[in-house]
Amino acid sequence: MDATQPDKGPVLRLFQVKIKEGHAETLMRNFATTSADVVRHEPGNAGYFFGRGFAPDEGYLVFASLWDTIESVKQRFGDTWQQSFLPEGYDDLIEEHSIRHIDLSSGWFVPAREPE
Repeated sequence: MDATQPDKGPVLRLFQVKIKEGHAETLMRNFATTSADVVRHEPGNAGYFFGRGFAPDEGYLVFASLWDTIESVKQRFGDTWQQSFLPEGYDDLIEEHSIRHIDLSSGWFVPAREPE
């Protein structure tokens, strides 16, 4: 496998932001709506999750989306797939941001949960 090109997936697309003071709640609401709409129902998207960091990382939020393959990421985000996708208004809420793509092809394990 080439370290710049995952074999087969799945791929985790991890968007991390450092929020501007006082904007965490607004951005979390945006993650639940606007960011979710960016990936929901897109070909190859297997889901998403988001959350905030604990101390000492409480100024950070993440939005993660799970994709079947890197090709599905490229299909959704085009030539700018290696850059953060910022919906309108996000610049006002964010100090800094980054995007990472994690190849999960050899490290994917989620145990089945027992029914409650």
